[in-house]
Amino acid sequence: MANSSQPPISVLGLWYMSIESSSSHVARTYGQQSKLVDVEINEPVVDLAVAVPFVCNSWYRASLDPSCWHRLNFRSLDFTPWSPFSRAFALRYRLHSPLSFSAFLRFALHRSRGVVDQLAFPLSSVVSIHDLSYASVKCPRLKVLALPDNLMLEDDLRILELVRRWKDLEHLEMQTKPSSFLEAVAEIGRNCPRFVGLKVYRLFGREDAKALARCLPELKHLELSKSYLTKDELLVVIGDCRKLETLTVKDCLGFQADDEILKLVSRIEWFEHEGSTLLDDYGYETDESEQQTGFFHR
Repeated sequence: MANSSQPPISVLGLWYMSIESSSSHVARTYGQQSKLVDVEINEPVVDLAVAVPFVCNSWYRASLDPSCWHRLNFRSLDFTPWSPFSRAFALRYRLHSPLSFSAFLRFALHRSRGVVDQLAFPLSSVVSIHDLSYASVKCPRLKVLALPDNLMLEDDLRILELVRRWKDLEHLEMQTKPSSFLEAVAEIGRNCPRFVGLKVYRLFGREDAKALARCLPELKHLELSKSYLTKDELLVVIGDCRKLETLTVKDCLGFQADDEILKLVSRIEWFEHEGSTLLDDYGYETDESEQQTGFFHR
């Protein structure tokens, strides 16, 4: 269900669309560096690394402009040694050992020279807490951040110290809700005055819902899709997060959008709930204890 004719495009969604645009119109600039820089700002990071710099000297110089590197989306890159990207990068830069994510991160952040404002880490185990810590130092202006999944428990506890460095943060995506979620939300509330958007998955409890309203009063965009979310928790979110403009709770387990919910969300500009159900695939209601023991998976 939606409360307007067209869905708003989230900041993360718009970002993913823009940095995956093609480079076909670059060739029409004919080596004029100022125009090249304008065009390359929208180039995917893979093209900036292994294609654009090797066309000619003018394109190489343009690719060194930090403004070309302010959006870094590593989500689609394959860092296995046999992937086309890793092989192309190793060939272009004459590497004598396989390319690692850590090495490429340092390469990209060196090119950006501190202007990165949007950063998405890969969804794999190639990312370490050391990579996150390095990015927190080298990206002080970060506004949009998509964290990796599968962080070790001792690593997700360090998210707090990273958040303290990103005072301009506005949007955060967490593929897996960290064990320190409540503390992280409180830290964001204290340190990130312009924070307006959160995307998080997995078990979402009553204390989590209350923390959003208490710590993030300016929250406008919230996505809890593919989570265990009961009607009670959803009602807390709807009732207490008064400035929400978009709420996405698709493919959740624990609630169905009944008349009471639909009436309460009428003030929200965009509400999506498709695929959410009270029951699991076996027809049983799932309670919170099952969720905590790993019964429910994304």
